[in-house]
Amino acid sequence: MKKLMLGNAAVARGAYEAGVSVVASYPGTPSTEITENIVKYEEVYAEWSPNEKVAAEVAIGASIAGARSMSCMKHVGLNVMADPVFTVSYTGVNGGLVFCVADDPGMHSSQNEQDSRHYAEASKITMLEPADSTECKEYTKAAFELSEKFDTPVFIRLSTRVSHSQSLVEEVQPEKAELKPYDKNIDKYVMMPAKAIKRHVVVEERISALKEYAENCEFNTVEDNGSKIGVITSGITYMYSREALGDKVNYLKLGMVYPLPEKLVKDFAAKCDKVYVIEELDPVIEKHCRALGIDVIGKEKFTLLGEYTPAMIKSAVIGEAAAESVNVDEVIPVRPPVMCAGCPHRGTFYVLKKLGLTVSGDIGCYTLGAVAPLESVDTTICMGASVSAAHGMAKARGAEFNKKLVSVIGDSTFMHSGITGLVDIVYNKGANTVIILDNSITGMTGHQNNPTTGYTIRGEETTQVNLVDLCKSIGVKNVVVADPFDVKNFEKVVKEETERDEPSVIIAQRPCALLKSVKYTGKCKINDNCKKCKLCLKLGCPAISFDGEKIVIDETQCNGCGLCFNVCPFGAMEKGE
Repeated sequence: MKKLMLGNAAVARGAYEAGVSVVASYPGTPSTEITENIVKYEEVYAEWSPNEKVAAEVAIGASIAGARSMSCMKHVGLNVMADPVFTVSYTGVNGGLVFCVADDPGMHSSQNEQDSRHYAEASKITMLEPADSTECKEYTKAAFELSEKFDTPVFIRLSTRVSHSQSLVEEVQPEKAELKPYDKNIDKYVMMPAKAIKRHVVVEERISALKEYAENCEFNTVEDNGSKIGVITSGITYMYSREALGDKVNYLKLGMVYPLPEKLVKDFAAKCDKVYVIEELDPVIEKHCRALGIDVIGKEKFTLLGEYTPAMIKSAVIGEAAAESVNVDEVIPVRPPVMCAGCPHRGTFYVLKKLGLTVSGDIGCYTLGAVAPLESVDTTICMGASVSAAHGMAKARGAEFNKKLVSVIGDSTFMHSGITGLVDIVYNKGANTVIILDNSITGMTGHQNNPTTGYTIRGEETTQVNLVDLCKSIGVKNVVVADPFDVKNFEKVVKEETERDEPSVIIAQRPCALLKSVKYTGKCKINDNCKKCKLCLKLGCPAISFDGEKIVIDETQCNGCGLCFNVCPFGAMEKGE
């Protein structure tokens, strides 16, 4: 049966058809839907792990035990899991082991544009890069075979456009991948120096074998259209190139992007007068070609920044301008990203802005606390850095600065990598105030459960981590739970906790407004008490605006959360039907 599938769903289907047994991941756009789709297959054990490092280790353990296993993450998640990944390159596998990493050119939902192909080269782990959903499925199936054939983990590299675009995929019956025998093997799996030195030899021999395999493998293909212009490309840029250039050029499509073939590339280039390398982000293929002595045209024509387009490629390669687009004469206002109406984080940032605090921020919906009019967040670095960075800021600038400093971190992000930063504060005699934004879900990536929700990836009840007990157990004496919509009390709590000369945690507890369990009633409206002071506009609620004469509440966006009631000093807000 053929179905339209997202690239991510096709990866999940490929893993299922390959007989995967264990999948462990941490949600991160654009990779999240892979694991969400795996859950549909009840035969597969799937979990949301606390972070990507743990997820990788779970998958590695399952592989060593003899099962085909997989872990999925976005590109910055690969940074978190790099430690075990580099080591499993040395140990090799038992059951097939696949790591799916989704890059984000254009930074649609990320803090950087790193190119994960560098990780493949650095860790000496082979990497496949599909261009559409069909290839997502087939490459994933092939990755498990490659893994077991060459005793290696295998990367599948996706990008936002491949992950989130749809094309036809043919479903077939899954194969039965038998659990491989487990035998104790200290030389292979215990990576103490004396053993690791010997395994490094194995890694180099494996890469040599894979380089030879790359010359004639099914993933690297030539399309000879009789042109004197050649294009070497991979992944989504192959699709863009085909759309832009059609049969006017020859193509070398590289589905295996590490290790790259040498003879195949040389032979292709020798038949062309001019060769272009078209790849998003870094010049990985281009550098490989130049190292082989091939004069190619690459980043001098194409940007190192963001995503490519067919129009850009057509202009650069054959000098044809893109077809004129239809323009609208009137200026269309840009809608900036904002927190949703009823977002529990809005009350927190309103208070922090009012108090003029320095806010060490983190990765999540609440990063939007940096956007006008709230403009509270001073820094956003990576998952968990809000806590550790604030500790460093306080040590650098002293106690008085620390009394005007807070960290903000979501409940899921705190479980991911915030705990260790809080341990650091306690252990090294810090006095920071950490605000855990507990909205009862992992919000930014689409409402996945996490250890603080009490439910597994399949919605099964499980032990719920109690944030109050957790913080106290690591030595934080002052732990306060407060509702950020009760702005007067929340302001009082923040003032009290930041004045302390010892660590403090505030748990800002209110569920995400988009959860099905959250039921606000009625709509807010403005009554005659309004003085047009515009204090309510400082909330940044998308439902509240000023039309030039009066404050207006858009009933189509208002969900009746009532936060504006707690901010208006004149009682000008009331509930309608």
